[in-house]
Amino acid sequence: MTIEKLNQNTKTDLLEKLLKRSPNSYGKYEESVREILDAVKEKRDQALFEYTEKFDGAHISADNILVTEDEIKEAYDEVDPGLVDIIRKALDNIRTYHEKQRQYSWFDSKPDGTILGQKVTALHRVGVYVPGGKAAYPSSVLMNIIPAKVAGVDEIIMTTPPGRDGRVTATTLVAAHEAGADRIYKAGGAQAIAALAYGTESIPKVDKIVGPGNIYVALAKKSVYGHVSIDSVAGPSEILVLADETANPRYVAADLLSQAEHDEMASAILVTTSEKLAKEVSDWTDRFISELSRGEIIRKSLDNYGHILVAENLTDAIDAANEIASEHLEIVTANPFEVMTKIRNAGAIFIGEYSSEPLGDYFAGPNHVLPTNGTAKFFSPLSVDDFIKKSSIISYSKDALEKIHSDIEKFAEAEHLTAHAHSIKVRFDGKDGGGVHNGKT
Repeated sequence: MTIEKLNQNTKTDLLEKLLKRSPNSYGKYEESVREILDAVKEKRDQALFEYTEKFDGAHISADNILVTEDEIKEAYDEVDPGLVDIIRKALDNIRTYHEKQRQYSWFDSKPDGTILGQKVTALHRVGVYVPGGKAAYPSSVLMNIIPAKVAGVDEIIMTTPPGRDGRVTATTLVAAHEAGADRIYKAGGAQAIAALAYGTESIPKVDKIVGPGNIYVALAKKSVYGHVSIDSVAGPSEILVLADETANPRYVAADLLSQAEHDEMASAILVTTSEKLAKEVSDWTDRFISELSRGEIIRKSLDNYGHILVAENLTDAIDAANEIASEHLEIVTANPFEVMTKIRNAGAIFIGEYSSEPLGDYFAGPNHVLPTNGTAKFFSPLSVDDFIKKSSIISYSKDALEKIHSDIEKFAEAEHLTAHAHSIKVRFDGKDGGGVHNGKT
């Protein structure tokens, strides 16, 4: 890995380079995605089935698009029972963590007859997209479905591309069943996003779409946003390790490679105050790559987006971490909790040398669906909040409104909205004659 001094120039160059990885930079695919979305919107199932055969090589129809109970049972027969137990342990941890995020409706009443509040309602129907084939990640199934279940979503629809044999990856089915998906459909790519957004004869329209995918899926989600809600337009994976001379270089190197193996666009960055650590980590990454099965992908990832930056002091290192706003941030310093208090921007923060990033990917409980490409400056991890909506509650008695009605009228008149002012004024202009209206005097 390349070792550079951290300064304003290297930081600026790095930020510009990382931003080029954003799905927003891949406009050349947008026309193809738009064609798929329009076709599914117009032809519905017909287009969905045609694209599934074209891109996935599977013959899917209305008769077999929905995963059956028998297929789920077959999946359990194929998956190692030990792995099923691990999935269940992870599920418990994830559910326990997300249960603490629950929000409840509240109402605040006052003696003058004023009632204000907030009504929290779970979304009715949510679509969860799950990649298939070599990119089948049962951990992502859990991370997307469980917070929706905890939130109280009425119906969770999952789509995932089938193999050429028309079947869904067994571990994906097991994880989906364990997490509580209500229906699972064999559909992938931008066409699946279109089906979830617009609805077809087979797949119902949802209120929100969540879940990872390739560039076509990301751009499709971006395109349908506003017609339905989405979680985010996610970019390639990234990790930043913030370390000083106390860090173990073997651990740091291994953690950097854990994200570099995702794909050639993944980013792995070490920001350290120790030049000695920088050199040792670089040496260890070279040694580890030769031992790992995805070494070729890792090498290309590090060549493109792997960086080791040596800072003059910890303050500069922290400032750089906040500017980069990484999806995953590991803090491996002498006083990691103190450093953590100075971090403003990160998707997930891992503290100490035994809090390796894969702990969060699989097992600890916090969600691993995180903001990427610097969006941790204003976005949060996927949570129960993503599956609820809030309605404001306002109730005033006549006495309560009477005390302030002239203030509201003046405010409305200042904006030249006379009908607004009249809506309040009509209740106190004395022209009702004291009669009975709607059962009230």
